[in-house]
Amino acid sequence: MPVRSNASSSLGPDWVLGDDGRRHRRAARVIILDAAGRALLVRGHDADEPERSWWFTVGGGIEPGESEAAAAVREAREEAGLRLTEDDLEGPVLTRAGIFHFFAETCHQDEVFFVARVTDHEPTDAGWTAQERHVLDEMRWMSVAELRDQRVEIFPTVLPDVVEALRAGWDGVVRHLGTEHDDD
Repeated sequence: MPVRSNASSSLGPDWVLGDDGRRHRRAARVIILDAAGRALLVRGHDADEPERSWWFTVGGGIEPGESEAAAAVREAREEAGLRLTEDDLEGPVLTRAGIFHFFAETCHQDEVFFVARVTDHEPTDAGWTAQERHVLDEMRWMSVAELRDQRVEIFPTVLPDVVEALRAGWDGVVRHLGTEHDDD
């Protein structure tokens, strides 16, 4: 169980130091699909390793007292300027624990993914924090073919298959990916 620590971290206050020495948080993510079946992804990099970048879904930490769905709605608004309600979400459709290195720390993030379908949305970075502006590079709509052809890493790695399966609708099954080591 993660415990609060007074130790300084560049990650932010939602990352707590666990008994295993790793920073830990719970996160809600949104696979945002447009009418053409494209997914909206964010590309970011590690400030300590700027030459490496990766694509990932909109989302972030769940605040104290916040539900997973409420966090997903908030993150979609903050990160992409998309105004959703919890009723607009499908799922959760996917869960995973991601282990990765970021800001010179080993992090453990328990993630729950929802789907939101939009007909027309031009993403905006107007809600990005100063820290996000330092490590986030762009947002882009990508088709399944574009996801499969990416030379930049994508997390979770199964995202192209998940997007392809979700384009026609969600089957009601929550897929559990288990623990994934994103730096391997």
